[in-house]
Amino acid sequence: MCAWLGVSRSGYYAWRGAGPSRRSRDDCALIAVMKNIYTQARGNPGVRRMRAGLAALGHLVSHKRVHRLMLAAGLRGRHPRAWKRTTIGGGRPVPAPDLIGRDFTSARPDAKWCGDVTYIKTWGGWAYLATVIDLYSRKVIGWAVAAHMRTSLVTAALDMAVGARKPPPGVIFHSDYAEVDVKPENLRMACSGRAC
Repeated sequence: MCAWLGVSRSGYYAWRGAGPSRRSRDDCALIAVMKNIYTQARGNPGVRRMRAGLAALGHLVSHKRVHRLMLAAGLRGRHPRAWKRTTIGGGRPVPAPDLIGRDFTSARPDAKWCGDVTYIKTWGGWAYLATVIDLYSRKVIGWAVAAHMRTSLVTAALDMAVGARKPPPGVIFHSDYAEVDVKPENLRMACSGRAC
């Protein structure tokens, strides 16, 4: 076989008696560390988070090597679901007319406001962010963050916007689920029938 492969007999026996290479030993040690990181992270880390975890422990390893070693060890990261339900209608949702007619421009400040709620995955769970934007300047004029997506999240963002801008009567607040003329006395009523 050595003659057919073009390898000397002494070279073959030297390779066979040498044992695992330093690279193989390092790979085995890294896989042990990676399995520990994987277990501590409840089976969540993918290649990027695994590489960051290794770097935090002082192991600077390339992205490709982490990927190769994870495949060899059978470690696979879990990915969160891409979609999360963010709007839950109230018991008696009230239909709202489209007061701005899908025209998201404004000729003057404090004529049209727009708002939405989004969600952000954090180490401690989901965080919900409600924003209010003036369509004239595209500036965020009110915001609120909470661990829930109840009506109080939206009204807190509206309260911040009204407190900062003190708008004249007739400002229209548009969201996917409600549109109202913004007046301080109507703010709480704007989202009372549903989660905005």
